[in-house]
Amino acid sequence: MNLDFSAITPSIPYILKGLEVTLKIVAVSALAGFILGMLLALCKIARIRALNIAADFYTSIFRGTPLVLQLMIIYFGVPQIIGYEIPAFLAAVLAFSLNSGAYMSEVIRAGIQAVDKGQTEAAMALGIPYGKMMRNIIFPQALKNILPALVNEFATLTKESAVVTVIGATDLMRRAYIVGGETFKYLEPLLFVGLIYYMLVIILTLVGKAIEGRMKKSD
Repeated sequence: MNLDFSAITPSIPYILKGLEVTLKIVAVSALAGFILGMLLALCKIARIRALNIAADFYTSIFRGTPLVLQLMIIYFGVPQIIGYEIPAFLAAVLAFSLNSGAYMSEVIRAGIQAVDKGQTEAAMALGIPYGKMMRNIIFPQALKNILPALVNEFATLTKESAVVTVIGATDLMRRAYIVGGETFKYLEPLLFVGLIYYMLVIILTLVGKAIEGRMKKSD
C-alpha cells in the first residue's frame, strides 16, 4: 500500500470548505428536528387518540425506512409532484429534520414521562394551564434528563450527514470524492475526511459525557 497525502495537500482548503456545509446542515436539521420531535412527543402523550396514532405512524415511517431513501424522495421525487426543483441544501435539511424529529420524539417523550407524575397532578390541582405547566414545570426537568441523549443524536446526525453526497451537496464527503477524481487517489481524501468526521463525533461525545457528569453532580 502506497499512501501519498502530499498529492491532496493543495486540495485540503477546498475539502475543508465542505465542513461549513456539513455543519450548517447538521445544525439547522438538529434544531428543526428538536422542535418537530417536541411537537410529536406532545402528540404522543396527548389524550387525543387521533394524535397518538398520527404521531406513532409518522415515527414508524421515518424510523422504518432508510434515511438515504427519504433524502432521494425529497430531492428527486417531490419536484416531480410540485414541478419545482428543490436545492440540495434545502432537501438535505428537510430530510434530516423529518428523520431526526422521529427519533427525538421518542427521547423527549421518555424524558417527559420520567418526570414525577405528582408534579403534574399538583399543577393541575392548582389550576395551572396545561401549556404553562409543560413549558415552565415539566419540560425544563425533562430537558435536563435527556440532554445527553440529544447530544448523542446530534453526533449520529453528523455521521449520517455524509449521505448528502448522493444528491450532489458539496459537503465534506462530496468534496473528498471530487478531489479523488481529480488526483486519481481516492483513499487519501476519504481517510482525511474520515478523520474529520471522527474528531467531530469525539468532541460531541465528550460534550455529552461532560453534560451527563454535571447532571449527576447536581442531583
